[in-house]
Amino acid sequence: MFRLFLLTKLPIAWLSGLRVKSISAEKAEVSIRYGFWNKNPFKSMYFACQAMAGEMATGLLALGYVDAQPVKISLLVKEFNSTFKKKAVGNIAFVCEEGLKVKEAVEKAAAGDEPVLCVMNSNGYDEQGDCVSSFQITWTFKRKPIRS
Repeated sequence: MFRLFLLTKLPIAWLSGLRVKSISAEKAEVSIRYGFWNKNPFKSMYFACQAMAGEMATGLLALGYVDAQPVKISLLVKEFNSTFKKKAVGNIAFVCEEGLKVKEAVEKAAAGDEPVLCVMNSNGYDEQGDCVSSFQITWTFKRKPIRS
């Protein structure tokens, strides 16, 4: 079902080979394998594909908690920072372990009228366990007004 979602809603993620490896209340792991559709001229993974996977690891946690709320909440990436440490080749796993942090932010947004910011981190690891890239993504959550 997730692959169908990617194909219809995020076709570039589908084309790049993004996969959800695991998701729980606290942690999400997304992987992407270096290949023809996500390579750059320097024989490594294009930075934007890494960013997409890093953002997806945080976004899956955020979406899960937003969908669980009885009120409608909008979410949006407000700020995005990245650091690239090593060539990304092979299978890269992007991990975010801040589920409880985003849960708290979403619950606070659901209870109030003001936007709530949540800074989340995602790191990409190669098959040797070395960190190849890190992302710091600031999400904003805001309860939508009830329309009559």
